[in-house]
Amino acid sequence: MEEKEFIIRGVTHDTNVAKIAVLGVPDSPGIAYKIFSALAKEDIDVDMIVQSIRNVDKNIIDMVFTISKTDLPRAKVITEEIGRQIHTLGVVIEEGVAKVSVVGAGMFGNPGIAATMFGALSDVDINIEVISTSEISISCLIREEQVEDAVKAIHARFFKEELM
Repeated sequence: MEEKEFIIRGVTHDTNVAKIAVLGVPDSPGIAYKIFSALAKEDIDVDMIVQSIRNVDKNIIDMVFTISKTDLPRAKVITEEIGRQIHTLGVVIEEGVAKVSVVGAGMFGNPGIAATMFGALSDVDINIEVISTSEISISCLIREEQVEDAVKAIHARFFKEELM
């Protein structure tokens, strides 16, 4: 077998996830620090941070991140308060999501791993809400009720076998 077939070592999932979107954030220095340092001060771990442009002319962005569901009540209060202070368009909280990931060493420099994972999800009609990557993992945020199908599809695609 080729070495590339051994790059992915496993498929994982986490259903203890909530998504927070802070919308219409002023795009200026120190704003991300203000949000994430306030969460850190309350010992709230943040994962899968994505920042994207909302409106170039108005110089505002959206910040989306995930946290543990158990931290959601405190995180909601913190992000809504900071949102008011920095004049965002609002905060959207979403439960009912899950994170599914492929994990392995040496993924960087091996094109096609992300496409393979995304293709497996597409084949079972699963939409990806957020994508996060590192040198050892690719994670996708999906609907919680689809996590079992996602894990089975990804596992079958990478390991050429189906889970029971």
